[in-house]
Amino acid sequence: MNNLIHEFITYLSVERGLASNTLESYGRDLRQYSQFLGEEEADLDAVSRTTIINYLRFLQKQGKATATIARRLAALKAFYQFLVREKRIKTDPTANLESPKLEKRLPRVLSVAEVERLLAQPDPSQPAGLRDRAMLELLYATGIRVSELVSLNVPDVNLDTGYIRCTGKGSKERIVPLGTLAINSVREYLDAGRPKLVKDREEEALFVNHHGHRLTRQGFWKIVKRYADDAHIDKEITPHTLRHSFATHLLENGADLRSVQEMLGHADISTTQIYTHITKGRLKEVYARTHPRA
Repeated sequence: MNNLIHEFITYLSVERGLASNTLESYGRDLRQYSQFLGEEEADLDAVSRTTIINYLRFLQKQGKATATIARRLAALKAFYQFLVREKRIKTDPTANLESPKLEKRLPRVLSVAEVERLLAQPDPSQPAGLRDRAMLELLYATGIRVSELVSLNVPDVNLDTGYIRCTGKGSKERIVPLGTLAINSVREYLDAGRPKLVKDREEEALFVNHHGHRLTRQGFWKIVKRYADDAHIDKEITPHTLRHSFATHLLENGADLRSVQEMLGHADISTTQIYTHITKGRLKEVYARTHPRA
């Protein structure tokens, strides 16, 4: 089965252009499913709808979150649809299986004051501090994903026109505007920070680590976590916190949903609509706190 998983991952990479993180997730989920089949002494041709249901129940008994089970089922559905198309199997055992309903969890966002505290933490007298400030300012200014941030190359940033070009999910490219503070921070980093960090002149990555190579998502996450602690931000911080805060603050200040969808790179506007729930919740809080007869 491992060979089939490899073929499927290659198909997702070449034909559908999925991001490396997504490919790793699919591969990991399917290998764990393959281990389950081995323990159940079942082969691919013998897999039935009942086998899939038993696997989902097995995950439940393990205490897996609903979101994790839904993701595993999505991976299985895509895998078996691929096998049917390739005529490796006759019927899809996942057909008509519904994904478990997920609770809509509103993303955590920072207040404007908290964002300003976070952005004030990097030390601009150090090359790494210039880099970190540029990264945080750019993230909050554009709302791009962390994976998109660390994938940026120097030519992707046009500071004269105030735009960046980034490649999102499904290798879709989009242009996102930059604000003045982000432009100034990135310019300072390119002038005085990056030249001191880069070891190889051929390196194209915009943001590099202390070895002079492209910064990783994990490296960025450690940086943000440290600055959040330094800023005494008690809220749970995730790599997407600044992205969520970017979207919420735009909507709170009157931006239209379609524009925010475009900047975030959401294929479906329903994904963007979750931020309207946050802004409505805040309006209720303000109303309850300020209206004399609330």
